[in-house]
Amino acid sequence: MNPSAPHPVAAEPWWRVKAMWLVVGGPLLVVVASMVTVVIAVMNPDPVLDKTAYERDLATARALNGPEREAALIKLQPAHQARNHAAAPVVPQDR
Repeated sequence: MNPSAPHPVAAEPWWRVKAMWLVVGGPLLVVVASMVTVVIAVMNPDPVLDKTAYERDLATARALNGPEREAALIKLQPAHQARNHAAAPVVPQDR
């Protein structure tokens, strides 16, 4: 018997190798997160806006006078238009 020969090492099961979990864990986490996102999207769909109700409210808002009119029109603005209006810098009119 040769005393310098290495002893065979018992193979570990694949689920006990920590490096394997680093390689497989990321994609597995992404798949689970995407499934959760799909479930949330299916259970809570965005509502469809009624165009006739929007046009009726817009006509009512345009018929108002004073600050009530401004508040009603701002409420009916699309989100991106209102956001851009709020984020725009105030420019003096006398330039």
